[in-house]
Amino acid sequence: MEALIAALGAVLGSDAILTGSAIQERYQSPWTRLGTPLAVLRPASTQAVADSLRLASAAGVSVVPWGGRTGLVDGCLADGALAISLDRMAAVEAIDSAAGTITVQAGCVLQTASEAAAAQGLLLPLDLGARGSATIGGTIATNAGGNRVLRYGMMRDMVLGLEAVLADGTVIEAMSPLIKNNAGYDLKQLFIGSEGTLGIVTRAVLRLRPAPVSQDTAIVGVEHFSMLPRLLRRLERDLGGALSAFEVMWASFHDLVTTPPARGRPPLTGRYPFYVLIESLGGDVAGDATRFEAALAAALADGEVADAAIARSTSQREAMWALRDDVAQTAREGPIIAFDISLPISAMEAYVAAVQVDLAARWPSLGAPAVFGHLGDGNLHLIVRLADTTPAVRRAVEDVVYGPLQALCGSISAEHGVGLQKRDFLHLSRGPAEIALMRRLKLALDPRGVLNPGKVLPPAPTLLGEQP
Repeated sequence: MEALIAALGAVLGSDAILTGSAIQERYQSPWTRLGTPLAVLRPASTQAVADSLRLASAAGVSVVPWGGRTGLVDGCLADGALAISLDRMAAVEAIDSAAGTITVQAGCVLQTASEAAAAQGLLLPLDLGARGSATIGGTIATNAGGNRVLRYGMMRDMVLGLEAVLADGTVIEAMSPLIKNNAGYDLKQLFIGSEGTLGIVTRAVLRLRPAPVSQDTAIVGVEHFSMLPRLLRRLERDLGGALSAFEVMWASFHDLVTTPPARGRPPLTGRYPFYVLIESLGGDVAGDATRFEAALAAALADGEVADAAIARSTSQREAMWALRDDVAQTAREGPIIAFDISLPISAMEAYVAAVQVDLAARWPSLGAPAVFGHLGDGNLHLIVRLADTTPAVRRAVEDVVYGPLQALCGSISAEHGVGLQKRDFLHLSRGPAEIALMRRLKLALDPRGVLNPGKVLPPAPTLLGEQP
Protein backbone atom coordinates (compact mmCIF):
# COMPACT_ATOMS: atom_id res chain seq x y z
CA MET A 1 0.00 0.00 0.00
CA GLU A 2 2.84 2.40 0.75
CA ALA A 3 4.18 1.82 -2.75
CA LEU A 4 0.74 2.48 -4.26
CA ILE A 5 0.29 5.71 -2.29
CA ALA A 6 3.74 6.83 -3.38
CA ALA A 7 2.92 6.10 -7.02
CA LEU A 8 -0.40 7.96 -6.71
CA GLY A 9 1.36 10.88 -5.08
CA ALA A 10 3.76 11.08 -8.01
CA VAL A 11 0.79 11.34 -10.37
CA LEU A 12 -1.59 13.52 -8.35
CA GLY A 13 0.77 15.44 -6.11
CA SER A 14 1.11 14.72 -2.41
CA ASP A 15 -1.35 17.48 -1.53
CA ALA A 16 -4.08 15.65 -3.47
CA ILE A 17 -4.03 12.62 -1.18
CA LEU A 18 -5.55 12.71 2.29
CA THR A 19 -4.98 10.08 4.95
CA GLY A 20 -5.72 9.58 8.64
CA SER A 21 -7.40 12.39 10.56
CA ALA A 22 -7.23 14.70 7.54
CA ILE A 23 -10.02 12.67 5.95
CA GLN A 24 -12.46 13.18 8.81
CA GLU A 25 -11.57 16.85 9.04
CA ARG A 26 -12.58 17.41 5.42
CA TYR A 27 -15.18 14.73 4.62
CA GLN A 28 -18.21 13.98 6.75
CA SER A 29 -21.81 13.07 6.09
CA PRO A 30 -24.95 13.03 8.26
CA TRP A 31 -26.70 11.01 5.56
CA THR A 32 -24.60 7.97 4.79
CA ARG A 33 -21.78 5.86 6.18
CA LEU A 34 -18.40 6.72 4.70
CA GLY A 35 -16.36 4.16 6.59
CA THR A 36 -12.59 4.43 6.98
CA PRO A 37 -10.88 4.61 3.60
CA LEU A 38 -7.19 3.92 3.18
CA ALA A 39 -6.89 7.37 1.62
CA VAL A 40 -8.95 9.93 -0.28
CA LEU A 41 -7.71 10.84 -3.74
CA ARG A 42 -8.50 14.32 -5.08
CA PRO A 43 -7.58 14.39 -8.78
CA ALA A 44 -7.86 17.69 -10.64
CA SER A 45 -8.27 16.37 -14.19
CA THR A 46 -9.72 13.48 -16.15
CA GLN A 47 -6.21 12.23 -16.87
CA ALA A 48 -5.46 12.21 -13.15
CA VAL A 49 -8.60 10.15 -12.54
CA ALA A 50 -7.50 7.74 -15.27
CA ASP A 51 -4.00 7.43 -13.81
CA SER A 52 -5.44 6.84 -10.35
CA LEU A 53 -7.72 4.05 -11.52
CA ARG A 54 -5.00 2.46 -13.64
CA LEU A 55 -2.63 2.28 -10.66
CA ALA A 56 -5.30 1.10 -8.21
CA SER A 57 -6.58 -1.57 -10.60
CA ALA A 58 -3.09 -2.88 -11.24
CA ALA A 59 -2.58 -3.16 -7.50
CA GLY A 60 -5.98 -4.80 -6.98
CA VAL A 61 -7.10 -2.06 -4.58
CA SER A 62 -10.76 -1.03 -4.53
CA VAL A 63 -11.86 2.52 -5.36
CA VAL A 64 -15.09 4.08 -4.11
CA PRO A 65 -16.32 7.31 -5.78
CA TRP A 66 -17.48 10.08 -3.46
CA GLY A 67 -19.78 12.81 -4.75
CA GLY A 68 -21.67 15.08 -2.38
CA ARG A 69 -22.05 12.16 0.07
CA THR A 70 -25.78 12.76 0.42
CA GLY A 71 -26.89 9.29 -0.67
CA LEU A 72 -29.11 7.21 1.59
CA VAL A 73 -28.14 3.62 0.71
CA ASP A 74 -24.50 3.42 1.88
CA GLY A 75 -23.19 3.68 -1.66
CA CYS A 76 -20.15 5.64 -0.40
CA LEU A 77 -18.95 3.15 2.20
CA ALA A 78 -15.20 2.90 1.62
CA ASP A 79 -13.80 0.74 4.41
CA GLY A 80 -10.43 -0.66 3.34
CA ALA A 81 -10.62 1.05 -0.04
CA LEU A 82 -9.40 4.21 -1.70
CA ALA A 83 -12.06 6.90 -1.92
CA ILE A 84 -11.91 9.27 -4.88
CA SER A 85 -13.48 12.72 -4.73
CA LEU A 86 -13.83 15.01 -7.73
CA ASP A 87 -14.33 18.15 -5.64
CA ARG A 88 -11.34 19.71 -7.43
CA MET A 89 -13.10 19.11 -10.76
CA ALA A 90 -16.07 21.41 -10.14
CA ALA A 91 -16.06 23.82 -13.07
CA VAL A 92 -18.92 24.89 -15.28
CA GLU A 93 -17.02 24.65 -18.55
CA ALA A 94 -19.51 26.11 -21.01
CA ILE A 95 -23.12 27.07 -21.60
CA ASP A 96 -24.49 27.01 -25.13
CA SER A 97 -27.59 29.20 -25.01
CA ALA A 98 -28.50 28.51 -28.63
CA ALA A 99 -28.38 24.73 -28.19
CA GLY A 100 -29.66 24.83 -24.61
CA THR A 101 -26.80 22.83 -23.07
CA ILE A 102 -24.39 23.12 -20.18
CA THR A 103 -21.05 21.33 -19.97
CA VAL A 104 -19.83 20.68 -16.43
CA GLN A 105 -17.20 18.73 -14.58
CA ALA A 106 -18.54 15.95 -12.37
CA GLY A 107 -17.58 17.58 -9.09
CA CYS A 108 -19.75 20.64 -9.82
CA VAL A 109 -22.46 21.05 -7.20
CA LEU A 110 -26.00 20.89 -8.58
CA GLN A 111 -26.96 24.30 -7.22
CA THR A 112 -23.89 25.88 -8.81
CA ALA A 113 -24.79 24.44 -12.20
CA SER A 114 -28.43 25.50 -11.78
CA GLU A 115 -27.46 29.07 -10.91
CA ALA A 116 -25.10 29.26 -13.88
CA ALA A 117 -27.92 28.16 -16.18
CA ALA A 118 -30.36 30.62 -14.57
CA ALA A 119 -27.94 33.49 -15.20
CA GLN A 120 -28.39 32.73 -18.91
CA GLY A 121 -32.18 32.60 -18.67
CA LEU A 122 -32.17 28.79 -18.75
CA LEU A 123 -33.33 26.03 -16.43
CA LEU A 124 -31.49 22.90 -15.32
CA PRO A 125 -34.63 20.96 -14.39
CA LEU A 126 -33.16 18.62 -11.76
CA ASP A 127 -34.17 19.79 -8.29
CA LEU A 128 -33.85 17.93 -4.99
CA GLY A 129 -33.38 18.64 -1.32
CA ALA A 130 -29.61 18.08 -1.43
CA ARG A 131 -29.16 20.59 -4.27
CA GLY A 132 -26.57 22.52 -2.24
CA SER A 133 -24.21 19.56 -1.82
CA ALA A 134 -25.08 16.87 -4.39
CA THR A 135 -22.68 16.84 -7.32
CA ILE A 136 -23.45 16.41 -11.00
CA GLY A 137 -21.40 13.22 -11.10
CA GLY A 138 -23.28 11.82 -8.13
CA THR A 139 -26.68 12.67 -9.55
CA ILE A 140 -25.73 10.97 -12.81
CA ALA A 141 -24.32 7.92 -11.04
CA THR A 142 -27.57 7.50 -9.10
CA ASN A 143 -29.92 8.71 -11.86
CA ALA A 144 -31.38 11.21 -9.43
CA GLY A 145 -35.06 12.12 -9.54
CA GLY A 146 -36.38 14.86 -7.30
CA ASN A 147 -39.27 17.27 -7.46
CA ARG A 148 -39.80 17.83 -11.20
CA VAL A 149 -39.65 14.31 -12.64
CA LEU A 150 -43.34 14.53 -13.52
CA ARG A 151 -42.56 17.16 -16.16
CA TYR A 152 -38.88 16.83 -17.03
CA GLY A 153 -37.96 13.24 -16.21
CA MET A 154 -35.07 11.75 -14.25
CA MET A 155 -31.43 12.79 -14.56
CA ARG A 156 -31.13 10.26 -17.38
CA ASP A 157 -33.43 12.47 -19.47
CA MET A 158 -31.12 15.47 -19.07
CA VAL A 159 -27.79 13.81 -19.91
CA LEU A 160 -26.92 14.30 -23.57
CA GLY A 161 -23.32 13.17 -23.27
CA LEU A 162 -20.74 12.28 -20.68
CA GLU A 163 -17.13 11.34 -20.12
CA ALA A 164 -16.29 8.42 -17.87
CA VAL A 165 -13.19 6.52 -16.79
CA LEU A 166 -13.21 2.73 -16.63
CA ALA A 167 -11.54 0.69 -13.91
CA ASP A 168 -8.37 0.18 -15.97
CA GLY A 169 -8.00 3.90 -16.67
CA THR A 170 -9.57 3.91 -20.13
CA VAL A 171 -11.34 7.22 -20.83
CA ILE A 172 -14.71 6.96 -22.60
CA GLU A 173 -15.42 10.25 -24.35
CA ALA A 174 -19.12 10.21 -25.14
CA MET A 175 -19.59 13.98 -24.84
CA SER A 176 -22.02 14.43 -27.72
CA PRO A 177 -24.29 17.48 -27.21
CA LEU A 178 -26.91 16.11 -29.59
CA ILE A 179 -30.48 15.27 -28.60
CA LYS A 180 -30.69 12.84 -31.51
CA ASN A 181 -27.74 10.48 -31.88
CA ASN A 182 -28.48 6.93 -32.98
CA ALA A 183 -24.94 6.11 -34.12
CA GLY A 184 -24.48 2.75 -32.43
CA TYR A 185 -24.87 1.83 -28.78
CA ASP A 186 -25.72 4.67 -26.41
CA LEU A 187 -22.73 4.07 -24.14
CA LYS A 188 -23.53 6.86 -21.70
CA GLN A 189 -26.48 4.82 -20.45
CA LEU A 190 -24.04 2.26 -19.00
CA PHE A 191 -22.89 4.79 -16.43
CA ILE A 192 -26.13 6.63 -15.61
CA GLY A 193 -27.56 4.95 -12.53
CA SER A 194 -24.67 2.48 -12.17
CA GLU A 195 -23.64 4.00 -8.80
CA GLY A 196 -19.97 4.09 -9.68
CA THR A 197 -19.70 0.34 -10.19
CA LEU A 198 -18.94 0.45 -13.93
CA GLY A 199 -16.95 3.67 -14.27
CA ILE A 200 -16.44 7.11 -12.79
CA VAL A 201 -18.18 10.00 -14.55
CA THR A 202 -15.82 12.97 -14.94
CA ARG A 203 -17.69 15.42 -17.23
CA ALA A 204 -21.16 15.77 -18.72
CA VAL A 205 -23.24 17.70 -21.23
CA LEU A 206 -26.73 18.35 -19.84
CA ARG A 207 -29.85 19.56 -21.60
CA LEU A 208 -31.29 22.86 -20.39
CA ARG A 209 -34.79 24.27 -20.84
CA PRO A 210 -36.07 27.86 -21.06
CA ALA A 211 -36.42 29.32 -17.60
CA PRO A 212 -40.10 29.65 -16.62
CA VAL A 213 -41.42 33.12 -15.91
CA SER A 214 -44.47 31.99 -13.94
CA GLN A 215 -44.63 29.75 -10.89
CA ASP A 216 -47.99 28.95 -9.37
CA THR A 217 -48.13 26.89 -6.18
CA ALA A 218 -50.90 25.58 -3.95
CA ILE A 219 -51.61 23.03 -1.25
CA VAL A 220 -54.96 21.28 -1.38
CA GLY A 221 -56.76 18.89 0.94
CA VAL A 222 -58.24 15.68 -0.47
CA GLU A 223 -60.75 13.44 1.29
CA HIS A 224 -60.26 10.15 -0.56
CA PHE A 225 -57.30 8.51 -2.27
CA SER A 226 -59.45 7.76 -5.32
CA MET A 227 -59.59 11.51 -5.97
CA LEU A 228 -55.79 11.82 -6.25
CA PRO A 229 -55.28 10.21 -9.69
CA ARG A 230 -58.37 12.03 -10.98
CA LEU A 231 -56.94 15.33 -9.77
CA LEU A 232 -53.54 14.54 -11.26
CA ARG A 233 -54.94 13.82 -14.72
CA ARG A 234 -57.20 16.89 -14.58
CA LEU A 235 -54.25 19.16 -13.82
CA GLU A 236 -52.09 17.59 -16.51
CA ARG A 237 -54.87 18.33 -18.99
CA ASP A 238 -56.12 21.71 -17.78
CA LEU A 239 -52.65 23.18 -17.23
CA GLY A 240 -51.56 22.33 -20.75
CA GLY A 241 -48.42 20.43 -19.79
CA ALA A 242 -47.20 23.04 -17.29
CA LEU A 243 -47.71 20.84 -14.20
CA SER A 244 -44.27 20.34 -12.67
CA ALA A 245 -44.99 18.96 -9.18
CA PHE A 246 -47.69 16.82 -7.64
CA GLU A 247 -46.39 16.00 -4.18
CA VAL A 248 -48.73 14.08 -1.89
CA MET A 249 -48.45 14.07 1.90
CA TRP A 250 -50.42 11.57 3.91
CA ALA A 251 -51.82 13.02 7.15
CA SER A 252 -49.18 11.08 9.10
CA PHE A 253 -46.42 13.13 7.46
CA HIS A 254 -48.35 16.41 7.29
CA ASP A 255 -49.02 16.30 11.03
CA LEU A 256 -45.31 15.92 11.82
CA VAL A 257 -44.23 18.90 9.74
CA THR A 258 -47.00 21.25 10.91
CA THR A 259 -46.82 20.76 14.70
CA PRO A 260 -44.14 21.85 17.20
CA PRO A 261 -41.20 21.49 17.31
CA ALA A 262 -41.54 21.78 13.52
CA ARG A 263 -41.61 25.37 12.30
CA GLY A 264 -44.28 24.78 9.68
CA ARG A 265 -47.96 25.42 10.23
CA PRO A 266 -51.00 24.02 8.39
CA PRO A 267 -51.89 26.10 5.32
CA LEU A 268 -55.48 24.75 5.46
CA THR A 269 -57.91 25.11 8.36
CA GLY A 270 -59.44 21.64 8.05
CA ARG A 271 -57.77 18.25 8.52
CA TYR A 272 -57.67 15.82 5.62
CA PRO A 273 -56.33 12.33 4.93
CA PHE A 274 -54.21 13.67 2.04
CA TYR A 275 -52.53 16.96 1.20
CA VAL A 276 -51.17 17.73 -2.25
CA LEU A 277 -48.49 20.30 -3.05
CA ILE A 278 -49.14 21.38 -6.64
CA GLU A 279 -46.89 23.53 -8.77
CA SER A 280 -47.08 24.78 -12.34
CA LEU A 281 -44.24 26.42 -14.29
CA GLY A 282 -45.06 28.44 -17.40
CA GLY A 283 -44.33 31.36 -19.66
CA ASP A 284 -47.33 33.70 -19.14
CA VAL A 285 -47.59 35.16 -15.63
CA ALA A 286 -51.16 36.44 -15.82
CA GLY A 287 -52.55 33.73 -18.07
CA ASP A 288 -50.92 30.89 -16.16
CA ALA A 289 -52.25 32.17 -12.81
CA THR A 290 -55.76 32.40 -14.23
CA ARG A 291 -55.51 28.90 -15.69
CA PHE A 292 -54.12 27.52 -12.41
CA GLU A 293 -56.92 28.98 -10.31
CA ALA A 294 -59.56 27.85 -12.78
CA ALA A 295 -58.26 24.29 -12.70
CA LEU A 296 -58.38 24.22 -8.89
CA ALA A 297 -61.85 25.80 -8.85
CA ALA A 298 -63.12 23.09 -11.21
CA ALA A 299 -61.55 20.41 -9.01
CA LEU A 300 -63.27 21.93 -5.97
CA ALA A 301 -66.60 22.00 -7.77
CA ASP A 302 -66.28 18.35 -8.78
CA GLY A 303 -65.34 17.21 -5.28
CA GLU A 304 -61.78 16.16 -6.13
CA VAL A 305 -60.47 18.82 -3.76
CA ALA A 306 -61.99 19.69 -0.39
CA ASP A 307 -60.04 22.91 0.25
CA ALA A 308 -57.16 24.81 -1.31
CA ALA A 309 -54.61 27.45 -0.38
CA ILE A 310 -52.79 29.25 -3.21
CA ALA A 311 -49.43 30.90 -2.58
CA ARG A 312 -49.70 34.63 -3.15
CA SER A 313 -46.05 35.47 -2.56
CA THR A 314 -42.60 33.97 -2.75
CA SER A 315 -42.52 33.54 1.03
CA GLN A 316 -45.80 31.63 0.99
CA ARG A 317 -44.53 29.40 -1.81
CA GLU A 318 -41.32 28.70 0.09
CA ALA A 319 -43.30 27.91 3.25
CA MET A 320 -45.35 25.33 1.34
CA TRP A 321 -42.26 23.66 -0.07
CA ALA A 322 -40.62 23.78 3.36
CA LEU A 323 -43.37 21.47 4.65
CA ARG A 324 -42.66 18.91 1.95
CA ASP A 325 -38.88 19.17 2.49
CA ASP A 326 -38.89 18.97 6.30
CA VAL A 327 -38.13 15.26 6.30
CA ALA A 328 -35.95 15.66 9.41
CA GLN A 329 -39.12 15.83 11.53
CA THR A 330 -39.73 12.15 10.89
CA ALA A 331 -36.77 11.30 13.14
CA ARG A 332 -37.77 13.47 16.08
CA GLU A 333 -39.27 10.56 18.02
CA GLY A 334 -36.45 8.07 17.54
CA PRO A 335 -34.50 6.04 14.96
CA ILE A 336 -36.12 5.55 11.57
CA ILE A 337 -35.72 3.71 8.29
CA ALA A 338 -36.44 5.79 5.18
CA PHE A 339 -37.86 3.80 2.27
CA ASP A 340 -37.91 5.00 -1.33
CA ILE A 341 -40.16 2.84 -3.49
CA SER A 342 -42.28 3.09 -6.60
CA LEU A 343 -45.38 1.25 -7.71
CA PRO A 344 -48.47 1.84 -9.88
CA ILE A 345 -50.66 4.62 -8.51
CA SER A 346 -53.67 2.29 -8.65
CA ALA A 347 -51.96 -0.02 -6.13
CA MET A 348 -50.76 2.60 -3.66
CA GLU A 349 -53.77 2.91 -1.36
CA ALA A 350 -54.09 -0.83 -0.70
CA TYR A 351 -50.31 -1.23 -0.42
CA VAL A 352 -49.87 1.51 2.20
CA ALA A 353 -52.85 0.20 4.18
CA ALA A 354 -51.45 -3.36 4.15
CA VAL A 355 -48.01 -2.19 5.28
CA GLN A 356 -49.58 -0.18 8.10
CA VAL A 357 -51.58 -3.17 9.28
CA ASP A 358 -48.57 -5.50 9.14
CA LEU A 359 -46.31 -3.07 11.01
CA ALA A 360 -48.96 -2.43 13.69
CA ALA A 361 -49.48 -6.16 14.20
CA ARG A 362 -45.78 -6.81 14.74
CA TRP A 363 -44.83 -3.63 16.60
CA PRO A 364 -47.98 -2.05 18.11
CA SER A 365 -46.08 0.84 19.72
CA LEU A 366 -44.52 2.14 16.52
CA GLY A 367 -47.38 4.27 15.23
CA ALA A 368 -48.25 4.71 11.57
CA PRO A 369 -45.38 5.27 9.12
CA ALA A 370 -45.02 8.77 7.72
CA VAL A 371 -45.87 8.59 4.03
CA PHE A 372 -45.24 11.20 1.33
CA GLY A 373 -43.81 11.38 -2.14
CA HIS A 374 -43.82 12.32 -5.78
CA LEU A 375 -47.08 10.50 -6.43
CA GLY A 376 -47.34 11.89 -9.93
CA ASP A 377 -44.40 9.70 -11.01
CA GLY A 378 -45.30 6.72 -8.83
CA ASN A 379 -42.66 7.37 -6.15
CA LEU A 380 -43.50 7.06 -2.45
CA HIS A 381 -41.35 7.56 0.62
CA LEU A 382 -42.27 5.65 3.76
CA ILE A 383 -40.58 6.57 7.02
CA VAL A 384 -40.86 3.83 9.62
CA ARG A 385 -39.85 4.34 13.24
CA LEU A 386 -37.84 1.45 14.63
CA ALA A 387 -38.82 -0.57 17.71
CA ASP A 388 -35.11 -1.11 18.21
CA THR A 389 -32.06 -0.77 16.01
CA THR A 390 -30.90 -4.38 15.91
CA PRO A 391 -30.20 -5.81 12.45
CA ALA A 392 -32.92 -8.45 12.93
CA VAL A 393 -35.63 -5.83 13.49
CA ARG A 394 -34.42 -3.70 10.62
CA ARG A 395 -34.50 -6.70 8.30
CA ALA A 396 -38.01 -7.61 9.47
CA VAL A 397 -39.25 -4.08 8.73
CA GLU A 398 -37.61 -4.17 5.30
CA ASP A 399 -39.36 -7.46 4.57
CA VAL A 400 -42.72 -5.88 5.40
CA VAL A 401 -42.14 -2.88 3.12
CA TYR A 402 -40.36 -4.56 0.22
CA GLY A 403 -42.09 -7.93 0.23
CA PRO A 404 -45.37 -6.94 -1.51
CA LEU A 405 -43.65 -4.93 -4.27
CA GLN A 406 -42.72 -7.85 -6.50
CA ALA A 407 -46.34 -8.88 -7.06
CA LEU A 408 -47.25 -5.24 -7.77
CA CYS A 409 -44.50 -4.73 -10.38
CA GLY A 410 -43.02 -2.16 -8.02
CA SER A 411 -39.44 -1.13 -7.36
CA ILE A 412 -37.41 -1.26 -4.16
CA SER A 413 -35.69 1.94 -5.27
CA ALA A 414 -37.40 4.77 -7.10
CA GLU A 415 -34.61 7.33 -7.01
CA HIS A 416 -32.10 6.65 -4.21
CA GLY A 417 -30.28 3.73 -5.79
CA VAL A 418 -29.42 0.32 -4.37
CA GLY A 419 -26.00 0.71 -2.75
CA LEU A 420 -25.44 -1.74 0.08
CA GLN A 421 -28.73 -1.33 1.89
CA LYS A 422 -31.01 -2.68 -0.85
CA ARG A 423 -28.88 -5.16 -2.75
CA ASP A 424 -30.34 -8.20 -0.95
CA PHE A 425 -33.78 -7.18 -2.23
CA LEU A 426 -32.76 -6.53 -5.84
CA HIS A 427 -34.42 -9.78 -6.95
CA LEU A 428 -37.81 -8.32 -6.03
CA SER A 429 -37.47 -5.72 -8.79
CA ARG A 430 -35.18 -7.43 -11.30
CA GLY A 431 -35.48 -10.92 -12.77
CA PRO A 432 -32.71 -13.56 -12.75
CA ALA A 433 -31.78 -12.87 -16.38
CA GLU A 434 -31.54 -9.13 -15.70
CA ILE A 435 -29.28 -9.64 -12.69
CA ALA A 436 -27.15 -12.09 -14.66
CA LEU A 437 -26.73 -9.51 -17.43
CA MET A 438 -25.79 -6.87 -14.87
CA ARG A 439 -23.07 -9.19 -13.58
CA ARG A 440 -21.80 -9.75 -17.13
CA LEU A 441 -21.58 -5.99 -17.68
CA LYS A 442 -19.73 -5.57 -14.40
CA LEU A 443 -17.29 -8.32 -15.35
CA ALA A 444 -16.72 -6.84 -18.80
CA LEU A 445 -16.05 -3.28 -17.63
CA ASP A 446 -14.44 -4.02 -14.28
CA PRO A 447 -12.97 -7.56 -14.45
CA ARG A 448 -10.99 -7.17 -11.23
CA GLY A 449 -14.01 -5.81 -9.34
CA VAL A 450 -12.25 -2.74 -7.99
CA LEU A 451 -14.95 -0.11 -8.62
CA ASN A 452 -17.27 0.40 -5.66
CA PRO A 453 -17.25 -3.33 -4.86
CA GLY A 454 -20.18 -4.93 -3.09
CA LYS A 455 -22.63 -2.23 -4.13
CA VAL A 456 -25.83 -2.80 -6.17
CA LEU A 457 -25.31 -6.48 -7.03
CA PRO A 458 -25.73 -9.20 -4.38
CA PRO A 459 -22.87 -11.68 -4.06
CA ALA A 460 -22.78 -14.06 -7.02
CA PRO A 461 -23.11 -17.83 -6.57
CA THR A 462 -19.71 -19.45 -6.23
CA LEU A 463 -20.73 -23.07 -6.85
CA LEU A 464 -23.12 -24.65 -9.34
CA GLY A 465 -26.57 -24.65 -7.80
CA GLU A 466 -25.56 -22.47 -4.85
CA GLN A 467 -28.01 -19.69 -4.03
CA PRO A 468 -26.68 -16.11 -3.99
